[in-house]
Amino acid sequence: MSDLVARTGRHQQRYEGGCRLVAGCIPFRYKDLDDDNSSKSNKIIEVLMITSQSGPGLLFPKGGWENDETVEEAALREALEEAGVRGELKEFLGYYEFRSKTHQDEFCPEGLCRAAMFPLLVTEELVSWPEQSTRLRRWVSLTEAVEQCRHPWMQEALAEGFSIWQANQIMCVEDDSDPT
Repeated sequence: MSDLVARTGRHQQRYEGGCRLVAGCIPFRYKDLDDDNSSKSNKIIEVLMITSQSGPGLLFPKGGWENDETVEEAALREALEEAGVRGELKEFLGYYEFRSKTHQDEFCPEGLCRAAMFPLLVTEELVSWPEQSTRLRRWVSLTEAVEQCRHPWMQEALAEGFSIWQANQIMCVEDDSDPT
């Protein structure tokens, strides 16, 4: 059991324009394809997904952005609570809107949500974390992530946000290494 405790309740939940504000991340790592650990080792990207508490399919960590934290702090907290990972939050990917059937309340009667999403370079995987009894985590390829992802808005965040961000990172590295 984890000594860390997940936040619960909605008394500090942020709302804006009839939408519940949510923060989340796409945890990722670089995995060596070669066993020789050479400096020119081929690497692939894997993303960490978690099981849903309410049905089939895989998800990325996300949850309510609360009044006493920044959006970045909320994204990091959700990664820790739901997936048991810590890491380095990268550039903001964008806002993704969706409708939640389970999160309708007096401030958001239609269940509208706006999620701020970030890439998270994972630096630590905890052995125990707050929601480990209700969630499993799994490292998957980008292709498998798109196929297994439960929500279309998360597929969009992965395909249009994360993948474009990652391609730009590769281009920046190549530009830095080009002596011309």
